[in-house]
Amino acid sequence: MRAVKKGSGARARETEHLRRRINALYGLVAELYGTEKLALRAGKLNALHLLRSPGLAKRVLALQRLVLEDPTLEREPSLEEIPAILEHLEERIADALARRAVEAELEKKINERLHRRHEEYLREIKISVLREASGPENAQTLRKLALLEKLEQRKLSRSAIELARPKDLAELVGQERAVKALLAKLASPFPQHVILYGPPGVGKTTAARLALEAAKRMRGTPFAKDAPFVEVNGAALRWDPREVTNPLLGSVHDPIYQGARRDLAESGIPEPKLGLVTEAHGGILFIDEIGEMDPLLQTKLLKVLEDKRVYFDSPYYDPHDPTVPKYVRKLFEEGAPADFILIGATTREPEEINAAIRSRCAEVFFDPLSPQDIQVIVAQAAARLGVRIEDRVPEVISRYTLEGRKAVGILADAFGLAFMRGGRTRGAKITLEDVYEVIRASRLTPCASRRASPHYEVGRIFGLGVMGFTGTVLEIEAVVFPSRTRGQGTLRFNDAAGSMARDAVFNAASLIRRITGEDLANYDVHINVVGGGRVDGPSAGAAVFLAVFSALKEKPLPQDVAVTGELSIRGRIKPVGGVAEKIYGARLAGVRRVFVPAENAADVPAGLCGLEVVPVATVEELMDLVFN
Repeated sequence: MRAVKKGSGARARETEHLRRRINALYGLVAELYGTEKLALRAGKLNALHLLRSPGLAKRVLALQRLVLEDPTLEREPSLEEIPAILEHLEERIADALARRAVEAELEKKINERLHRRHEEYLREIKISVLREASGPENAQTLRKLALLEKLEQRKLSRSAIELARPKDLAELVGQERAVKALLAKLASPFPQHVILYGPPGVGKTTAARLALEAAKRMRGTPFAKDAPFVEVNGAALRWDPREVTNPLLGSVHDPIYQGARRDLAESGIPEPKLGLVTEAHGGILFIDEIGEMDPLLQTKLLKVLEDKRVYFDSPYYDPHDPTVPKYVRKLFEEGAPADFILIGATTREPEEINAAIRSRCAEVFFDPLSPQDIQVIVAQAAARLGVRIEDRVPEVISRYTLEGRKAVGILADAFGLAFMRGGRTRGAKITLEDVYEVIRASRLTPCASRRASPHYEVGRIFGLGVMGFTGTVLEIEAVVFPSRTRGQGTLRFNDAAGSMARDAVFNAASLIRRITGEDLANYDVHINVVGGGRVDGPSAGAAVFLAVFSALKEKPLPQDVAVTGELSIRGRIKPVGGVAEKIYGARLAGVRRVFVPAENAADVPAGLCGLEVVPVATVEELMDLVFN
């Protein structure tokens, strides 16, 4: 029994060894012919069914047909014959692989020699053509020119944002005052340099471009019909302080290190390269994000604004060299003209801009867009795209962005979904579900997280703050409890709100004692700015006073009003900054009425549809209006 078992084990190991040899040979054959060609070859030699068989004999027979290319082989070898057959097939496969390697090496050498001969032939042809004709063109350059011209003819459709861009100043939404101010500074016999302030996506670049077109059409302006509009992004301007490269102002290509024109380099003559300021000569140079420019480059730009020229210098320039071309001599001796109007745009605050540039420029402020403006922009964009939209689409988009460019982008994404669904460009209908799908995919959040309501609550009121060019409502709440020990009450306030806001709380406590006779030392008072918002400055004083007074006397406050103003300990409401931005934030939150200091009445912007702004001078006047 043991001998039988041992013989069975040896046979199994031998069979497994043969199976591995056969699999290895199949791998070599596949490498030799390729997987796809091997399948086709097996089909032609009637070996496909044998190749897929699990039996060793059938697989060896398939190998014989494939390697020997003989479909007439029919006899399946026995287990004892298989080793000898495999050894024979291994030799044949080794010969085939060696032959293929030699052929590949020969083909490589042949191709290299052919390529070398081809290059030599082309070089001879080029020399011959250059000798026959003085023109610079040859077969290769003409072929490349033809390829470039062919590429020029291949164009994709314009982007949705480009298609929806306003074509006239009248089509700019929500910027009537800014556009009028900008046009007044350009459409004049004496146009001014301008800096445009405002949040992104409100139309600053488009307004500048269209204002130039409007100025060209007016009499008395210095802009010619072909006055250029050169646009550049200040954040992307890169230059070398050694003046090796300066795309804005221009630079000099020295003949040795930078490679001027060949004919100039051979003569050792430097070549000035003109910059964007010269390209904008007679027109407008528009620098977007001008606040991001390198400070030293801004200083150099100021020099150009004063001189209206750009001057070049190079140690390689020899004014006595008679071989210097006239245009090079003129540029080095007289400079390049650069008489243009600078329009800079920025999303930064005015105090963050170079003071020297600000002193030379008029300033125009673009207002943030309101939800109503966004809805108009969406409707206009849909009309230009030729698509239909459901009634509430503009309203929904206006909840999630206050940038015109972003609103059009959301609409374009929704249009893509509608097109995928219907397969039509013109007449496609954008549904609310398409818009919500874009919002979910982009993970957008509503612009106004806090909304006003027509209800009344005790100890809760909206204050107003400023973030950049936009305002925001601050939800201020207060609770008041009698202290456990009389005269030992505590006063708690958000630590994150800032020290000036804490001072406003102490002022409010003093004023409450003067008005009501109640000493807050007898109470535990907790004041909270919901969300941990930081209050910059004392402008929350009036709102904090109302919240604490309401909680102390349990008088409800309307939840559709907002208050801003510094509170003095004598009860006067003092002026604050950022009134226009704060009113904008109140509108965004759906506030019905805003109370501002009387001394800020002149800062209230016009055209506040649906929002009442009430100037107040004292806290008594404010209480009469809020609690009645």
